[in-house]
Amino acid sequence: MSSSVKESSRLHVFMTADAVGGVWQYALDLGEGLRPYGVRIDLAVLGPAPSPDQEAMAETAGVRVIPMGLPLDWIAAGRDEVVAAGRAVARMAAQVDPDIVHLNSPALAADASFPAPVVAVCHSCVATWWQSVRSGPLPEDFVWRADLVRHGCLNADMVLAPTAAFAKATAQSYDLETLPVVVHNGRRAAEPAAGATPGLFAFTAGRLWDEGKNLVSLDRAAKRLSVPVLAAGPLVGPNGAQVSARHVQTLGRLTDVQVERHLGARPIFASVAHYEPFGLAVLEAAQAGCALVLSDIPTFRELWDGAALFVSPNDDQELAKAIEKLADDADERACMGRRAQDAAKAYDVERMSMSVLSVYRSLLDAKRNTSSVEDAA
Repeated sequence: MSSSVKESSRLHVFMTADAVGGVWQYALDLGEGLRPYGVRIDLAVLGPAPSPDQEAMAETAGVRVIPMGLPLDWIAAGRDEVVAAGRAVARMAAQVDPDIVHLNSPALAADASFPAPVVAVCHSCVATWWQSVRSGPLPEDFVWRADLVRHGCLNADMVLAPTAAFAKATAQSYDLETLPVVVHNGRRAAEPAAGATPGLFAFTAGRLWDEGKNLVSLDRAAKRLSVPVLAAGPLVGPNGAQVSARHVQTLGRLTDVQVERHLGARPIFASVAHYEPFGLAVLEAAQAGCALVLSDIPTFRELWDGAALFVSPNDDQELAKAIEKLADDADERACMGRRAQDAAKAYDVERMSMSVLSVYRSLLDAKRNTSSVEDAA
């Protein structure tokens, strides 16, 4: 790290992300939320390149995108690929000379030296995914990935997590002495779609190919329902994982505007994931006033207790019953939608951005104090 902190009140952040899942939206929301406070973000994108609509989103958010053409840690072929990616990211960071390095993949910090204090955010990881979705010891292909995440967390100056439940799971999985700092994710509520009218259907959105999202349970439940079930999101993942559905109407990947149009009809939103460290899609649905039916897992309980119907992710009969109950009762559906919308007010971009900015400033203050002591010596 350099021996001094820039004197400018404006902060320059070098951040990493991928364009595959919710981390992309998190990065852009954070960039837009921090911009009024003089924070400039360069976004190094690993994995598949952003789509044209994603690039347009980044431009609107005021975030400069730097395509890296590097493998993601969770789909890399081997440990050396991830280590090499981390070092390449560190070299790029040195070129742009930021005040803060914000890694949305802790594994990148496992074996690399960065030119500024490092904030690592645990959005998800293979070890906690395995514990939630499968059982037994980690497979060998996951062991080295988990080892890199652990070393990255230990090397970072600050580790963040989007929920207290996931912070606890992360600390336990990686034997961390200090719990990650909890900063809830946030989204800016979309403007109500013009001319949108309520629609009687169930809806879900996300990386449908991910076994942790549990589309198979929703598909079984859909067979029992009198209302259609629509699902937005890719069925094939960059790691080769894929899923199919017989009773859910799959829509493929939709743009944010297209998802907003569906949510504007205020459908019953269902997410029965086995694994969800936060769940931005649930937040978007809640902000739109959708009634929520969610799997009874610790993160969803933490965020939505009292504002959703909870079901076992393994019981498609219970899931179908909960959705049918809301479909049959317009008043209850509207009431649950209002509860969800009220609860969603706690998870906005401004609150998330100010919390992250506080972390940045605390690290820069610590660096400044350390530099002062070294200069005095």
